[in-house]
Amino acid sequence: MPRTSLPFAVADLSALTRSLRSQLSELGRTPGHLELLNMLARAAGFGNYQHFRAKMDARSRLSRSKQSMPKAETERIEKTARQFDAAGRLLRWPGKSAIAELCLWVLWSRIPKGEVFDERQISALLDRWHVFRDHALLRRALYDFKLVDRTVDGREYRRLEAEPPKELPAVIAILSGGRR
Repeated sequence: MPRTSLPFAVADLSALTRSLRSQLSELGRTPGHLELLNMLARAAGFGNYQHFRAKMDARSRLSRSKQSMPKAETERIEKTARQFDAAGRLLRWPGKSAIAELCLWVLWSRIPKGEVFDERQISALLDRWHVFRDHALLRRALYDFKLVDRTVDGREYRRLEAEPPKELPAVIAILSGGRR
């Protein structure tokens, strides 16, 4: 089976060696191959080797998709991804509508298809996916951008199926790869 080559770089070699020395002294024995890979990944700021590999795979997918996209689209992808934290939660409401719309598409992609939610349930979902504590803004924006439908009285919400923008998979790949 061919081996995948993954680039590995650290900003501070001294911090890397300190972390490795600490991890090795706690172990008290010579680590195996996978243990050493996990130690290196943790020393570089990742949870483990799988986290490191997922991030590298996401970067690779993004770079492949960037090659076929105009520069304006790749900038929109990167600006949108920066609106989310490492856990994939929206940090702030973007000032630019193009970025805000793509952020809404990310939230739309997380809403289960075909399910009906009351206002409290959709608000609870949105609360898990953002940190600025304004689920009402997000509910209204999702409705205004025609990503969800609601009854006239606003008691029931349902995801509307639509063709997402072509940048959405790239943003989701960055967010799922734990880029931070």
